[in-house]
Amino acid sequence: QVQFVESGGGLVLSGGSLNLSCAASGGTISEYHMGWFRQAPGKEREFVAAIRRTGAHTAYVDSVKGRFTISRDDAENSIFLQMNNLKPDDTAAYYCARARGTWGRSSAGDDYDSWGQGTQVTVSS
Repeated sequence: QVQFVESGGGLVLSGGSLNLSCAASGGTISEYHMGWFRQAPGKEREFVAAIRRTGAHTAYVDSVKGRFTISRDDAENSIFLQMNNLKPDDTAAYYCARARGTWGRSSAGDDYDSWGQGTQVTVSS
């Protein structure tokens, strides 16, 4: 069964950039919608972004629109999250996941499984 490993997190100043990677192994992502989520201490997991299986459509939570870009490279069996103009409120552990439902559900942050272990993003003022 598929496993995911996130990488690319770190400590950055406000206004800085990071590019997160999520590498899949043990299975392909090419037939699935994919997404990024984040969770800060003491808060619920939050949907961040999704990309359709074809890569033709993307969806974002309002707070990251214009700053974050989700992409995929099926040949590398990976998805990415380019994060620009980072803010302290972006501080969280970031997770990638594979969707099991329709694009309508996936683009709203619903019906995901096969979660990765997370990578920490910390943004300081």
